[in-house]
Amino acid sequence: MYPGTFDPFTNGHNDLVRRASRIFDKVVVAIAANPGKAPLFPLEKRIELVKIVLADLDNVEVMGYTGLTVEFARNNGLNVMMRGLRAVSDFEFEFQLATMSRHLTDQVETVFLTPTEQFNFISSTLIREIASLGGNISEFVHPAVADALRARFAKQAL
Repeated sequence: MYPGTFDPFTNGHNDLVRRASRIFDKVVVAIAANPGKAPLFPLEKRIELVKIVLADLDNVEVMGYTGLTVEFARNNGLNVMMRGLRAVSDFEFEFQLATMSRHLTDQVETVFLTPTEQFNFISSTLIREIASLGGNISEFVHPAVADALRARFAKQAL
């Protein structure tokens, strides 16, 4: 499984899922409701957008969830959690998550993938900020995601 908030789903996320889909027989993109992060898009919209972006991949399923990520994995028979590492700065946080996950259950292993170099500087936070200021995000996200971001910020401007 590849868990995250995916608010929004970027080309970096897309790259990791596509590469994981060549490694694993099945990949579940697990989208966390995560209301504590105050996501820009509701869970249903994030699921819809990720399904559009990944529609051509037969071995990828997109699901939303609430609660602990390791519980979602365990309840769905998913024993490998994939996380992306863009830079050394990501490692400390991701290492903490992986270690805590191991303490919560020994049934889920964490593996790390690094994005293709052209995507390693992209983050959802940066994309939201650029979009909120009217910048061009078309090279960082799928067209459906770019349209959703433009529509979301156009509503905010009213």
